[in-house]
Amino acid sequence: MGIDGLFGGMSVSASGMAAQRARMNVIASNIAHAQDSDRGDGTAYVRKEVIFESALDSAGNELVRVKSVAEDTRTPMQRIHAPGHANADKDGFVTMPNVSPVFEMTDLVSASRSYEANLQVSRMLKDMSERALELGR
Repeated sequence: MGIDGLFGGMSVSASGMAAQRARMNVIASNIAHAQDSDRGDGTAYVRKEVIFESALDSAGNELVRVKSVAEDTRTPMQRIHAPGHANADKDGFVTMPNVSPVFEMTDLVSASRSYEANLQVSRMLKDMSERALELGR
């Protein structure tokens, strides 16, 4: 593996860490808004999810990046019967976010482990480059 390969591996690893960090931020936002029945416009918070895409850097290395952060329209909103709630409709139902804290925590653990795996790769590449420099002395 040449020096270009080491730097290419570093950029791939760094892009993976940046993507997972963005995912963890979105998950944290979902957890924070899990009980938010009014975003200020009378509608409940809608769970967000990160959409990744692959991209090429200038050296031709395939990277991962965040394509967008989109609302999750597949998971249904929760409706609870709470007639005394400020956001209850005429039948006493409140539309609550489609956020499951258990799912979000599981997703957070997955994102965290992916981040750690990319970090481990970057550390190994750094160690390999330091060893290569020592051999050249």
